[in-house]
Amino acid sequence: MKFSKSLISTLREDPKEAESKSHRILLRGGFVKQLASGVHIYLPLGWRILMRIEKIIREELDRIGAQEMLMPAMCPREVWEKSGRWFEYGDDMFKFKDRKGRDYCLCPTHEEIITEIARKSIRSYRDLPQIWYQIQTKYRDELRPRFGVIRSRQFIMKDSYSLDRDEDGLSESFELHKQVYTKIFRRCGLDFEIVDAAGGLMGTGQSNEFVARVDGGEDTIVACTDCNYRANLEAAQGIGKALDFEDCPITEVHTPGKRSVDEVSDFLKVGTENLVKSMFYAAPDKEPILILLRGDYDINEGVIQSRFGFSYKPADVETITEYFGAEPGFIGPVAKGDIAIYADDLLKGAKGMITGANKNDYHIKGLNLARDVKVREYFNLRVVKQGDACPKCRHELELHNALELGHIFKLGTRYSKPLGATFLNEKGEEKPIIMGSYGIGLERIMACVCEQKGDEHGAVWPISIAPSEVYIIVLNPSDKGVAGVAQEVIQALTNNGFSVIIDDRDFSAGIKFNDSELLGIPLRLTIGPKGIKNDSFDIYRRGTKEIVRVDKGSILMKLQELKDILYRRLNER
Repeated sequence: MKFSKSLISTLREDPKEAESKSHRILLRGGFVKQLASGVHIYLPLGWRILMRIEKIIREELDRIGAQEMLMPAMCPREVWEKSGRWFEYGDDMFKFKDRKGRDYCLCPTHEEIITEIARKSIRSYRDLPQIWYQIQTKYRDELRPRFGVIRSRQFIMKDSYSLDRDEDGLSESFELHKQVYTKIFRRCGLDFEIVDAAGGLMGTGQSNEFVARVDGGEDTIVACTDCNYRANLEAAQGIGKALDFEDCPITEVHTPGKRSVDEVSDFLKVGTENLVKSMFYAAPDKEPILILLRGDYDINEGVIQSRFGFSYKPADVETITEYFGAEPGFIGPVAKGDIAIYADDLLKGAKGMITGANKNDYHIKGLNLARDVKVREYFNLRVVKQGDACPKCRHELELHNALELGHIFKLGTRYSKPLGATFLNEKGEEKPIIMGSYGIGLERIMACVCEQKGDEHGAVWPISIAPSEVYIIVLNPSDKGVAGVAQEVIQALTNNGFSVIIDDRDFSAGIKFNDSELLGIPLRLTIGPKGIKNDSFDIYRRGTKEIVRVDKGSILMKLQELKDILYRRLNER
C-alpha cells in the first residue's frame, strides 16, 4: 500500500469533536470519519483493523464448531411482539413502516430472529447442541451518542447463540464462550477482566461482562480491594453503613423551593444520608410503585426493571401531582398506604429521617419507617458507591472506569417459550430449547486498544490487528538509487508474507515520522541515502520505541524475527 496512492488523511491537530483518547486517535489517524452523530465511516486503515479483528473472532469460533450465518438487519414487528420486547426496548429501537404500512425495526440484537430459525429448524434432541453466529451491523437510536465509535447508533457486532437440551448443556456452552472470548481478547492485545453483570433486557439468567479498565470508559466496574469480587455497577452488591439517628415525633418544616437532596440537606444543615428520597414509578396497565432510598445513594434502575418490568418508568409531573397532591421534590411515603411502597434495605429500622411532606415547599422531619410507613418489602435498590463493603469478604470496594468489550448471557427459555422453539427429547416429550447469547463489539476492541495502548503521539496497534505490520519510510523517494533499494526491500517483504505501508510521499522526514507514530504500525523501517551509503538501516518498534540497526542483507531476517516475537508475546498472554 503506497501512502501517496491511498486514502489516508492524517490530521496535524486534535479534532474539536474528539471526546476521548480513542476518539482523538481514530479521527486524527484517518481511521474513521463521522458522517452524523453516532454514525461513522470506516476508512481503509480503520476497515483493515476491523477485518483483522473479524478474522480472529472467526478463527476462534470456528475452532469450537460454531457455524456462521447472516441474519437480516431489519425485522417485522410480529417477531418482537411475541417476545414482548417491541415495547420494552423503548426509544432505543429504530422503528419504521414500509410502503404498505407494516411495522419493522432495525435490529439492535437478534435473539428473536435466531429463535425463529431454531423453531423452524430444530426438531429433535439429536439436533442439539448447536452454536450459530454472525458478524452483523446493529442499530440503536442512542439518546446521546458519545465517545466516537464506543457509543454509536450503528455498530458492528459479533453475536453468537447456543442452543441446548438442558441447563447443563447451557452451562457448558457458556463456559466454552468464556474461554473463546478470553482467547479473542488476548489475541487482540487487550488487558481485560471478567465481571458479574445483569441481564437487563436480554434476560435474567447468569451474565458476565468482559471489560477493560480505561480512563475514557463509559461504564463503571466495582472491584474489591482484597478478594476477587468484580461486578459492573448495575449488578454490583455492596454493604452500606446503616445509620442511627435520634428517634423523634414527625414535624413539618418549611423548605421553600428546595427540591433536590442537596438543596434540602444544605437548607436544613444535615447530611444527605439523613434524607429519604421518594421516587414514583408508573407503567401502563400496572399498579404504580413508590421507591424509597437513602439520600446519599442513587437508584439502581436495572433492579427496578428486572424486578418490576421494563415498562416501569419514572412518572411524569402530572401523574405525580395527581397521586400525591404535590410536585416532585416534595412527595413522601407518609399516609400513602394505598400505594405499593418498596424501600432499600439500608432503610430498614431507620428513624429520625427527613422526607417530602406531600405538600409543596414542605418536608417532614422525624420519619420512622417502621412506625410511619407500610413498606411492602425491603431489598437492595441502590447503586454501589466508593467505600461500600464487599459482599464476599467485607473489605472496601473501589469503583473504576471501564469499557465493555463483550457480554455473555444465559437466556434459558426467555425466548424459546414465547416464540415456540421446542424439540422432542429422548422420551418423545416436547421441551423448550435452552438458549444462550454472546456478543462482542468490534469497534469497541479497536477503541479500547487506542485507550489502553495509545500515547500522546498516536495509536500503538498490536501486530495481530494492525492495518499493516511494517511501515516503510522512504526518504528522498525521487532519488533513483533510493527508490531502487526501497523497491527491492518491499518486494522481499511482500514475497515473504509481510503487509506493508510505504510512505513514498515527497514530504519532509519530520512529517513522515510523525505520521508513522500517529498511525501506530508496529514496525518501521527507514530507507534513505545515508542508510544506503553506510549499509545501515533503522528498524523501529512502535510499542517500545527501540531502534535496531541492520545491514541491507539482514533486513528481512530481522523484521521476521521481530514479527515472530510480537505474535508470540500475544499468544503467551
